[in-house]
Amino acid sequence: MDGWSATPPEQKEKLKKAFFWVVTVIVVAICLIGNFGTDSDTSVPAPTADERSGTVPILKAATDSQGICYGWRLSTRWDDVSVGSNHGDGVPVPGAPGCTRWIEVTTMVRYSSMTSENDEDSVVVSIEGSDDIRYADRTAIETGLGRFGLDPDAFLDDPGWAVTRAATILPLLAAERGLAGPAAAPTAGPSTVAAPLPDAGNDFWRDRWLYILSSVGLFLLAALFIAVGVRQRRSHRGRVPAQRAGAGAAGRTWTGQ
Repeated sequence: MDGWSATPPEQKEKLKKAFFWVVTVIVVAICLIGNFGTDSDTSVPAPTADERSGTVPILKAATDSQGICYGWRLSTRWDDVSVGSNHGDGVPVPGAPGCTRWIEVTTMVRYSSMTSENDEDSVVVSIEGSDDIRYADRTAIETGLGRFGLDPDAFLDDPGWAVTRAATILPLLAAERGLAGPAAAPTAGPSTVAAPLPDAGNDFWRDRWLYILSSVGLFLLAALFIAVGVRQRRSHRGRVPAQRAGAGAAGRTWTGQ
């Protein structure tokens, strides 16, 4: 006879109720996390203050030496998240004072919610420019970003870092295309250096942490019931020898009579 069979009916009923409520709480928690957790947040993070402030002087130095204005634009499908140029953070390069020639890296990022089974994260990176910047030159500059690790995955992992990093590379790629001479070396302090690209493993946790959390919860639940079963089995084994000993004593007394 196993420990569960020997468990009194009242205790069995309590265990069943406890199991029901624990499972209910876990299911409700998973549903709430799925609807309101961070994975349902589809907002696109802007560049940090250090990234923006570190990019502007680099672009300004390049504009002063090359005569081309440079800028960045990060947006969602509907709104701009961050714009900036050699004229400063928040100042778009198209139409900026004195910018008859300009080049801008534009990035449109779209994150999908975990509840959207058929949608995936997407990004569109393009190079825009004034009328005198040919389409072939813009395409070559866009392709050249990949040599510096700025592929679509980089823009998805950390769009703010990637778009400001791409902006600082525009002067180099423009010089390679013969659009201007080499850019002057910027005089940026250590605090203005762009932060390194975060670990590419971020996507794994963002896409799967809900399933990992639910698996851990179910594992803990299983461990709980195993512990209860072991305890009940040990209690049952302790009672059986006592019962047998009592029965034997009673038998010997009856025989003696």
